[in-house]
Amino acid sequence: MRLADFRNYETLRLTFDRGFVAFVGDNGAGKTNLIEAVSLLTPGRGLRRATYQDIARKGASGGFSIRAGLVSLHGETDVVTKVQPDPAGPATRTVRIDETAAKSADELLDLLRILWLTPAMDGLFTGPTGDRRRFLDRMVLAVDPTHGRRAVNYERAMRSRNRLLSDNRMDDSWLSGIEAQMADLGVAMALARAELVGMLVGMIDQSGADNPFPRAGLDLASGYGDSDLSRPSADIEDEARTRLRAGRHADRAAGRTLLGAHRADLSVVHQAKAMPAALSSTGEQKALLIGLVLAHARLVAAVSSLPPILLLDEIAAHLDPGRRAALFDLIAELGVQAFMTGTDASLFDALGDRAQMLEVTAGTIRPAAATGATGATSAESEQGR
Repeated sequence: MRLADFRNYETLRLTFDRGFVAFVGDNGAGKTNLIEAVSLLTPGRGLRRATYQDIARKGASGGFSIRAGLVSLHGETDVVTKVQPDPAGPATRTVRIDETAAKSADELLDLLRILWLTPAMDGLFTGPTGDRRRFLDRMVLAVDPTHGRRAVNYERAMRSRNRLLSDNRMDDSWLSGIEAQMADLGVAMALARAELVGMLVGMIDQSGADNPFPRAGLDLASGYGDSDLSRPSADIEDEARTRLRAGRHADRAAGRTLLGAHRADLSVVHQAKAMPAALSSTGEQKALLIGLVLAHARLVAAVSSLPPILLLDEIAAHLDPGRRAALFDLIAELGVQAFMTGTDASLFDALGDRAQMLEVTAGTIRPAAATGATGATSAESEQGR
């Protein structure tokens, strides 16, 4: 992976040669920046959801680039994603795959699937509905690459409808056309979410009784009230269109659309205790979330035939040694590559020589003392050039 003008890295080259890669160092050294770069090898704004302006190195051109060499059963692929400033408008992101321009970042999903868990997600079960919906949609996207485009088009149509209602422009043919589009896209989103949740429940149920991370019970509120999603999709779409039409005046008064896929929510329960995750202890919530991410990783590998890359930011900090070791073993069983961060190399002692340990100090990368990891020499030689 090569970075240019990315966060606190002017230039950087890293070579990874293990299934586990651990970045260790003090807070603020630039560890999370490195896994954020990996997270931008997939559609969206990465694990921080940052603006391009914030990602670009301060004092540089305002753009940045990430180049990665991917090795899989299908061979080697070179990927470049780049953001260049545009004086005439907002910065745009481009993607090139083996020197061929991609139509959109969605094409990256043909090559790899990336999943992540960050400290910012620790409040997922108690936080806003929108956070859980984004989490759910990223899970869906990892098994259904068309989901992201549907969501973008749905949001665009909904904004147009809200604007028409706000301006009191009650043109029936115009509104009906937008509502038909919203029904089509929204029901497709709801069905994709329901399918994902069903598959994930099945994957969770397959986990052994000795799993150190508690099983999560999942329930989905579709955003369409008590609508039965098991019916033919055409019937559900007709009902959604009818309800959108009937709700125009109520939506205008509320200043937003009150029915639809944008109102979905994911409920999570600690199965063993029959307790909502939101009422569980902080430690139990973290363990539930880890178990959910691991189950999703197994599902992605099974459905897509693409073993996902895991990005785990400060994952080991709040786990006892036994659970840390169990987590590492479960990841190893998945056969995936995992990038992790931590402030102390001892947090990864259970990995032994399975991990490539890299110490990050103020943007400089070198092998950590715990292992004789390879691949950092090039990082040191290019850093700062």
